[in-house]
Amino acid sequence: MSARAKATLAASFAFSTFIIWAVHYQQSREREDMFQGVIRDDARRLEKMRQREEEFRASSRKREIYEQVQTVISDD
Repeated sequence: MSARAKATLAASFAFSTFIIWAVHYQQSREREDMFQGVIRDDARRLEKMRQREEEFRASSRKREIYEQVQTVISDD
C-alpha cells in the first residue's frame, strides 16, 4: 500500500471517528436539554398549582365574609 493510500485511509478513519463522536455528543446535549425542559415544566406546573390554591383560599375567605354580611338563601 502506498503512502498516499495510507494517508487517505488514516484521514478517512480520523474523519469518521470525529463524526461519530460529534453525533454522540450532540445526542447527549439534546437529551440534557430535553431533561431541563421537563424540570422547567414541573416548576411551572407547581407554581401554577400554588397560585390556584392561593386564589381558592382568597375566594373562600371572601365567601365567608360575604356570608356573614349577606343573607344566603338555599334553593333546596
